[in-house]
Amino acid sequence: MRLDRIDLRIMCELQKNGRLTNAELAELVNLTPSPCLQRVRRLQAEGYITGYVANIDIAKLGQTLTVFTEVTLKSHRPPDFGRFVAAIEKIHHIVECNLISGGYDYLMKSVTAGIDDYQALMERLLEMDIGIEKYFSYVVLKTPLRRSALPLATLFPHEGLPPSS
Repeated sequence: MRLDRIDLRIMCELQKNGRLTNAELAELVNLTPSPCLQRVRRLQAEGYITGYVANIDIAKLGQTLTVFTEVTLKSHRPPDFGRFVAAIEKIHHIVECNLISGGYDYLMKSVTAGIDDYQALMERLLEMDIGIEKYFSYVVLKTPLRRSALPLATLFPHEGLPPSS
């Protein structure tokens, strides 16, 4: 499916505010409500829009610890990668994991109640024997910038989207 400028505008607006009514969204992208709703449903059906979430200010809930962890696996065969990913998908404290290039294999982001919980998480991963050779941990002290919206206007400038503010 080829996306046009209106499809990208719809996604830009929904990234800013996923709670927009269809009528509000239609007005922002200069469509009438019926075609706007059809486009949103098509974007969802085609997998461009994968879901809607609430952004939570976790600091208001209590003390937590965010850690980025570099993980290197012992072996680099496809089944080894699959076993590792299958195991970490079941651990809800791991909120993001990326297979990356460079000196290690994965970069994971985890959020736990504190350093003791993080250490228990890592010990559990090692005990699971999922092929971890070594890991390095980086405790987040402060997060001065966090964005959830992707910069669609700058990634796809040929579509004539207005720059995000």
